Formats: sequence, C-alpha cells, structure tokens
Amino acid sequence: MQSAYEIKKEICEIGRRIYMNGFVAANDGNISVKVSDNEFYCTPTGVSKGFMTPDMILKVDAQGNKLEGKLNPSTEIKMHLRVYRERPDVRSVVHAHPPTATAFACANIPLDEMIMPEAILFLGSVPVCAYGTPSTDEIPDSLAPFIQSHDTFLLQNHGALTVGHNLMNAYFHMESLEFYAKVTLLAKQLGGAQELSCGDLEKLMELRRKFNVPGKHPGCKKCDKLGTSECRCKDNAAPAKEAAHVCTCGKHDGGNNDALVAEITRKVLQALGR
Repeated sequence: MQSAYEIKKEICEIGRRIYMNGFVAANDGNISVKVSDNEFYCTPTGVSKGFMTPDMILKVDAQGNKLEGKLNPSTEIKMHLRVYRERPDVRSVVHAHPPTATAFACANIPLDEMIMPEAILFLGSVPVCAYGTPSTDEIPDSLAPFIQSHDTFLLQNHGALTVGHNLMNAYFHMESLEFYAKVTLLAKQLGGAQELSCGDLEKLMELRRKFNVPGKHPGCKKCDKLGTSECRCKDNAAPAKEAAHVCTCGKHDGGNNDALVAEITRKVLQALGR
C-alpha cells in the first residue's frame, strides 16, 4: 500500500507528464486519487501541473471540504467527487485539455470510429458530454448519461476526463485518448478511415474479457450489444470466393468494400478525364 507521500509524489509526476505532453497550459487541469470512501488527495487550484511538489497536494472529504493542506483544492473537484460517488471501482480521475481531443470536444464530435484495436480494447467509443460551466454542478451532471459505461469522456468546449482503477491507469487513458484523436483526425484528412467489421470487434471484445481489463466499456457502437446474446451483428457467408463479414445491425457496411472500390474507381476515371 502506498504511503501518503508516495501518492502525492505520483500525482506530481502525472502532473508533470500532462504538462510536458502539452495536455494542459498554464494552471489548467486537475488530478485526484481516492484513498478511502471519505478521503481524496487532489491537486490545488492556481498551480501549474508541471511544477507541483508533494507539499502542494491536499486532502478533501467526499463533500469537497479541505482536510489537509495549505492551498485550496481545484475548482473542478465536484466533477471528481461525482465520479467517485457513481463509480466505486474508480480510484483516480484525471482532467486535462489535450489539444486534438479537445478540438473534437469543441466541434461536438464524439470519437466513435472503430479504427484502432488498442483504442477499441481500452477506450471504446468516447462520447461528448454536454457543455457545462466550469466549477459548477453542470459538468458533473453532464457525465451522468455515460458514467456507468465509459472510462473516457470528452467535455464539450472544455477538454477531457479519464478515470481508472489507479492513477497511472487514468493517465494512460488520457494518453490513449489524445493519440486516438490524432489518428482519427489524420485519417479524416486522408479521406476517412476504414472501420473494423463487427466480426473484428467481437474478437477484440473477447480479448478484453480474456485479459480481464478493468473498468467500464461501452461495447459495440454499431448495435450497443456486442458480445451479448442480443447482439444483432452476425458473420454470414458472402457470395464471393472469400467469406466477407455481413452485419445485420443496419448501421454500417460490416466490411463490404464494393461501394468503396466503386467510388475510388469513379474518382480515378474522373481524374483521368474519362
């Protein structure tokens, strides 16, 4: 079990990482760690996360009242405490403003394209929570529709929030989120990414179960029931020589590339003046 000093030191280290990675600017962002049902270490307000020292970290109770520390807690502590109340499995919360992910949040675009196995395994789709005024209950309230099924959230016109079973896990979710956002943006600039089929998603969800990955996961964004007996995504034989995945959930092409090939061919012929 970590000592109080070790927890505070780790919070400072994660603060330094989010600052050095450009996930926050100036005094942005906040971090917390749960140590008991009524004790939480958190970062102070008005301090750069890249320059914190263990003596700056303070302790609050479940209502946000300061128990220890000379500085004042982050004004966003309400958001953290709501997560801890709703999700007993969560032991740490990280809030930051990673630029690419935050751009998606400002554009009100969820990260829900199933294009990267790692993101699918550990994040799933990432929703956009409705805008709320910072430091008020509006932001904690905006998490309500998603908090039981996600560990990673975009905060509209604000930033991102990630949770985990420990601090490093919550931080890695933030790193993975920003990388996923960067790849998604680049793929869009290249004309759009090819999403994985429901069959591929099923295999990844099976790996997640096999690895016993902790935390919440939204499952298949196609029919929202991937991996359960209610999933409508089936692997059916296709008339082609090689079996192709056909999805019956009616929300995507399930891996059928005929339309894509036809469109590419049309554009090539158009470019050639034919």
